[in-house]
Amino acid sequence: MEEFYRGFAQRARDLAEKADPFTRRRLLDLAKRYDAKSKPLASARLSPPPRSPPATYFARSGDA
Repeated sequence: MEEFYRGFAQRARDLAEKADPFTRRRLLDLAKRYDAKSKPLASARLSPPPRSPPATYFARSGDA
């Protein structure tokens, strides 16, 4: 499957060489997406969970 997406990315780049500026930009963007799909570890990587604020930001039961 990785080779499939890599091939599509290369075809998009080849077409972009002969395209007008608008189409070239779109084809190169498409090639980037295909490259990302061809790298399973990079695309499967999850972002870290959001950080919670320190406990001092929360009011204690007797502080309100």
